[in-house]
Amino acid sequence: MENIYLLLIVCLFLWYFIYLRKVSEFALRHIKQYCEKDALQFISLSRRSSKLRFTKALGPHWISTFDFEFSGDRESSYQGQATLCGYKLDSIHVPMYKI
Repeated sequence: MENIYLLLIVCLFLWYFIYLRKVSEFALRHIKQYCEKDALQFISLSRRSSKLRFTKALGPHWISTFDFEFSGDRESSYQGQATLCGYKLDSIHVPMYKI
């Protein structure tokens, strides 16, 4: 019986790893589209956190926060923050930057 529980834990761990990779790919796609739309140079992306949230409207869902670097003038770099709710882009916050 304990083998079933061990197998379940391993499957959940693998599912979570694959889910985080897929969320990272969606975040990369959303942020690159944002940078192309505003004529910014995309530099890098990193995941800050992922949390499970419960709300009445959405039920259980994952909130993932990403930090990304970009440049507006091709010389300096700035750091912005993007938040995804599942696979959907919730918000992007960028500081003021030189054009």
